[in-house]
Amino acid sequence: MADAEDKTNGTICLKYLLFIFNLFFWLAGGAVMAVGIWTLVDKSDYISLLSSSTYSAAAFILIGAGAVVMLTGILGCCATIREERGLLIVFFVLLLLIFLLEITAGILSYVYYQELNAELRADLKERMVQNYQQPGQEHITRAIDNLQQDLKCCGSNSSADWREGAWINTFADRHLVPDSCCKTPTQGCGVRDHPSNIYKVEGGCISKLEEFILQHLIILGSVGLGIAFIQIVGMIFTCCLYQSLKEEIY
Repeated sequence: MADAEDKTNGTICLKYLLFIFNLFFWLAGGAVMAVGIWTLVDKSDYISLLSSSTYSAAAFILIGAGAVVMLTGILGCCATIREERGLLIVFFVLLLLIFLLEITAGILSYVYYQELNAELRADLKERMVQNYQQPGQEHITRAIDNLQQDLKCCGSNSSADWREGAWINTFADRHLVPDSCCKTPTQGCGVRDHPSNIYKVEGGCISKLEEFILQHLIILGSVGLGIAFIQIVGMIFTCCLYQSLKEEIY
C-alpha cells in the first residue's frame, strides 16, 4: 500500500515537473523562432553578398525548430495532463528530432565561422566592384550601399578597391568611390576619397562584415545548443513519467 502511494506521489511530482518544463519549453520555442527571424531580417541584404547559404540555412533551421518546439510544448502539456503513454512517446520523439535540428544549426554555425574569412576574401571584392550599379543587380547595389553606410566602411579591403572593376569604367562619372562611402552621404560626394570625407577602415568592409556575421553566428549557435541541452532534461522527465505510468498499470 505504501509502495503504491509512493509511486502515485512520484508520478504526480513528475507530472508537475514535466508540465512546468513544457511551459518553459513553449516560451523557449518562441525565443528560438524570434532569434532565427531576427537573424534573417536584421541586415538581410547582407546575405545576398555571401556565396554560401550556410548562414541563412542555420537561421531557417532555428525558425523551423522554434515552430516545432511551440507545437511540441502544447503536445507535451496534453500528454502530461492526460497521462497517455502514446502521446508521451510522440513527445519524446519530437524532442529528440528538435534536439538533432538544433545541434545541426549549432554545428553549421561553427563550421561556417571557420570558413567565413576565406569566403569573404574570395567573393566579396568581386561582387562589390563587378556588380555594383550593373543592370539587373539592383539588390546587390542596395546591399552594398547599406553595408557601407551601416558598418561605416568603404570597399572590400579598402576604398582603393573601387578603382577596379566594371563600376569605375561605366557608371562612376568622375566618382572615385560610391556616395555610400561618404561619412555624410550626399549626391556626388564620392568624387573625393580623402579620409575626411569617406570611411577609411583597416581591413575594409570584409573585416566589418566578418565581425557582424560572427556576432550573429555566436547568438545562433549559443541559442541552438543551449535549448538543445535543456531538452535533454525534458527527455529524461518524459522517460521517467512513461516508466512510472507503466508501473502503475500493473
